[in-house]
Amino acid sequence: MTNSADPPERHIYLDAAASTAVRPEALEAMLPLFSQHFGNPSAHHAGGRASAEALAEARETVAEVLGARAEEVVFTSGGTESINAAIKGVAFAQREAGAGAHVVTSAVEHHAVLHSMHYLERFGFEVEIVPVDEHGVADPAAIAAAVRDDTVLVSVMYANNEVGTVQPLPAIVEAVRERQRAIGRPIPFHTDAVQAAASLPLDVDTLGVDLLSLSGHKFGGPKGVGLLYIRRGVPFLEQTSGGGQERQRRSGTENVPGAAGFATALKLAQAEREAFAERTSTLRDRLRDGLALALPGARLNGHPSQRLPHNLHLCFDGIEGESLVGALDEIGVECSAGAACTSATWEPSHVLLAMGVPLELAIGSVRMSLTPELGEADIDYVVERLPSLVARLREAGAPVLP
Repeated sequence: MTNSADPPERHIYLDAAASTAVRPEALEAMLPLFSQHFGNPSAHHAGGRASAEALAEARETVAEVLGARAEEVVFTSGGTESINAAIKGVAFAQREAGAGAHVVTSAVEHHAVLHSMHYLERFGFEVEIVPVDEHGVADPAAIAAAVRDDTVLVSVMYANNEVGTVQPLPAIVEAVRERQRAIGRPIPFHTDAVQAAASLPLDVDTLGVDLLSLSGHKFGGPKGVGLLYIRRGVPFLEQTSGGGQERQRRSGTENVPGAAGFATALKLAQAEREAFAERTSTLRDRLRDGLALALPGARLNGHPSQRLPHNLHLCFDGIEGESLVGALDEIGVECSAGAACTSATWEPSHVLLAMGVPLELAIGSVRMSLTPELGEADIDYVVERLPSLVARLREAGAPVLP
């Protein structure tokens, strides 16, 4: 066992789904806006104009990547704010217009979506949560069947942040559009695309979505900046009031350096997504196959092929995921547990439970999300060391379920 006081033999980062390093190109775009061109973009002087121009350039860059209009791009503080604003902003605007108070989503959404939906319930909205299959896939027909005459919003994620399953989003959107045509009025469709930017296309017309949320630090941009795309004409009630920035949709002085870093990173991520997918999927499959041989009882979660290329989510019976994450950290491997626990209460992943994973397996889940910078030696190191850690934890005794 590694002494916690000793430095680990190496550092292997397998938590890209949680956050990524800022790309040098993004940092380069940001630095002058901290120290040289730092004026408030709303100010009517040279410094303000320089910031406003940088912000406008970032907005145009993002719009080009999304196949959108610049005025449809709203910069936010991150994915959570973008999701909250999309769901609450559209739902309240639609109800105010008399369209209804019913919203639809899937059972495997990020908590930012599900908690926003439950927030709406406090104000009289009815939330319909549609089940998924054993791979975490939402059936387009089931989503469409949940749409009613008084439905004001549908929100289904693009790719799952835990198990990596990629939803058949265009098919889901089209099924909802068929119901929309039968009902005879528009029903805005939002997608949480936070996990998608590094490896999946983001053209909003191809996807068919009306609202789309992103977060900069998932694809080489800075933390603290996100994006909400709002298709022109979609009813929206601002959730942050003040000076009327972002075309009255999100007040507050804009994070100009963040927007510049976000735009630079997003453009590069989308340009390189095929190479990213090829590299990370090769490494992921090496890791998956190696662990399958060493630990034949390990369970792969998520769709076997319709998944993010850099995501590997596994369950190990007889252990607790947080303990395995801690043991891996001691040897220099950083990843995430698929379930959180405290000393008193188990909190298994709602995503795994929605997929029908048994509780005793769900608490032993680990998510490994790769970057292209990893090498085969890094993968082999994990394959070599992880089985003995699992065996040690099993010898210590299985976690006691409530």
